[in-house]
Amino acid sequence: MTAAPVTARGSAADFHEAWEELLHGQGMAMHPRTLRRIAASTSGLLHRARDETPFDPALAEEAAAVLVNAQFTDPQLLAEAVELLQTQLVPDERGPDICQPALAGAFAAGWAAALRDRTLRDQESIRVAADSARREAEQALHASEARFRALFENAAIGIGVGDVEGNILAANRALLEMFGARLEDLQGRKVNDLVHPEDSPDVWGAYDELIGGRRECFQCDKPYYRGDGEVVWTHLTVSLIRDEDGSPCYQVAMLEDITDRYRLQERLRHQATHDPLTGLPNRAAFFEHLEELFDKAGPHTRFGLCYVDLDGFKVVNDSLGHDSGDQLLVEVAARLKAALTPMGHLVARLGGDEFVVLLEDSGGEHEAVAVARTVLTALDDPVLIGGHRLAVGASIGVLERPVATTTPDAAVRAADLTLYRAKEAGRGRWTLFDAQSNARAVSRYTVSVRMPVALERGEFFIDYQPLRSLADGSLVAVEALVRWRHPLLGVLGPDEFIATAEDTGLILPLGRWVLEQACAQAAGWVHRFGSAAPQLNVNITAHQARNRGLVIDVDRVLQATGLDPALLQLEITESTAVGPQDESLGVLQELVELGLSLSVDDFGTGWSNLAYLRDLPVSALKLSGSFVGDLNESEQPTEAECVGWRIVSGMVSLAHTLGLTLTAEGVETEAAADRLRMLGCDWGQGWHFGRPVQPDQIDRLIAAAHIV
Repeated sequence: MTAAPVTARGSAADFHEAWEELLHGQGMAMHPRTLRRIAASTSGLLHRARDETPFDPALAEEAAAVLVNAQFTDPQLLAEAVELLQTQLVPDERGPDICQPALAGAFAAGWAAALRDRTLRDQESIRVAADSARREAEQALHASEARFRALFENAAIGIGVGDVEGNILAANRALLEMFGARLEDLQGRKVNDLVHPEDSPDVWGAYDELIGGRRECFQCDKPYYRGDGEVVWTHLTVSLIRDEDGSPCYQVAMLEDITDRYRLQERLRHQATHDPLTGLPNRAAFFEHLEELFDKAGPHTRFGLCYVDLDGFKVVNDSLGHDSGDQLLVEVAARLKAALTPMGHLVARLGGDEFVVLLEDSGGEHEAVAVARTVLTALDDPVLIGGHRLAVGASIGVLERPVATTTPDAAVRAADLTLYRAKEAGRGRWTLFDAQSNARAVSRYTVSVRMPVALERGEFFIDYQPLRSLADGSLVAVEALVRWRHPLLGVLGPDEFIATAEDTGLILPLGRWVLEQACAQAAGWVHRFGSAAPQLNVNITAHQARNRGLVIDVDRVLQATGLDPALLQLEITESTAVGPQDESLGVLQELVELGLSLSVDDFGTGWSNLAYLRDLPVSALKLSGSFVGDLNESEQPTEAECVGWRIVSGMVSLAHTLGLTLTAEGVETEAAADRLRMLGCDWGQGWHFGRPVQPDQIDRLIAAAHIV
């Protein structure tokens, strides 16, 4: 029979009683009334921390500080207190469902901080006493030496003394016990001999500054090897002692053993970042690793994701029970880890029966596909669970691309959608990411569910990407790029929702909003910076170009904002630039008559007849980034690269022959910019010149150019 739930009041009373018993068991020489007051205040703080919404670690940290300040400093008490918090302080059924490890972690962190503050006060007292003893030695050498020796030998923390050459001269009993060494083992050795592989890179730099007289002290957490080979973690404070002339003469190191606290914190951190069932990194750890990869990636770094979902896992849970399902997940995790970790790939469990494999510095799609095949091979053999031989299958979504082309959230979302394409294709297989299929899948969902109200709720915003003159590097234009801050899917780029918005007709109100916002922003730049303000480029789609209401909208927006039409250029895709009989041609001509200009975006990727350029009222071409992004400057270029550069050169000649300005998109390196400049290309756009940013950052670019 299941016990009835404990009421909130009963739970608090039970925990308070256990908490008071824990403190009483420490054998402190303390009046019972004082002990009860401390127990009541700290247990009350912990109960408040448990019930706080959102969870505030400060209350748990305050409870720990109260105990430390009341002399409850035994590490065993900390371990028992953490265990009590994780087993006895259950969430109130009417309160927030907080994570017990988070409460325990906050308590342990507060304990550590309070204990460290107390230790630092003791250490400072010791340092002051040592310095005072040195000064008084000039007047009363024998008495001072006796006091210092007593303090040195009987201190509870480890103390070592060395000269500025790094020779260890003395060590007290606490330090020798901490290191498991004899005095003769340390005397005569160099401080530099005590290096450890896990030392922070800053430790030895700070040490060199100290013995060189450029700093007075430094503190850090540092590990040391004991005499028996074990590692002891310490909180280290090193101070410089100067002679009467102010010259460095000695260094004093004070070490507090924090090994138990360090291991407890590491265990709590491991619990927070690893799946308790399989031991694999969890979702939080995976995204932390992925975001770190993106932050440190170079312009040409590639990565890969294999998003794995077990086929038929629900059947195992429903037929054999969740225990069998858990055993299956543990076995799958072990196989994936054994097969992929030696290859240097991160394997994580995202939740349920979903796993993900991260490939860093990928060499191309073939490597990601090879990993997917390795996953399927690892799961080939049946798993024996409770006398049942279970066949394990999996579907895998494979994504491999340059880091510069996506974001962590978008990459995982794309791999997840690719996974479901694999399941739809028959399961037990891998499917490679396809940009068009991914865009269709994302767009169908986001547009149909959210776009009708997204404009009203202010979910769209605009970034602006600089376009610079290749001749002198000046800022000549900015392109307005609409983004959608979707409440569920994160920030979506235009390639993830524009196509479906056009298919459904929702592109018209969205395009109108973009035009209004961007023109108002451009007019503001003109007002503040005058002639230094850049041209504004705004994209329009085929659906917009065939809608005669576009001319009315553009004219109205120009009148309302006061923006000079000559500063507005509308970009049309090559697929929009159709024949002379198409209805869009009339719309485009009317737009040009308003005084603005037109350019053809992504030129060279479509199938439009080049003769149409003769009839279209365009003044500029934008060369697709696919022509530039794969071209590299090298001493021995490949045949494909030579052909690619010749194509670019031909495009430059074509544009100039037609009297058009040519902009190269996708310019990512200085070498590519230099080559395009030599070929005569007019403008450049790409990460080399700047990523899409918010208007305030464009303000700074214009202001900097305006000052110059």
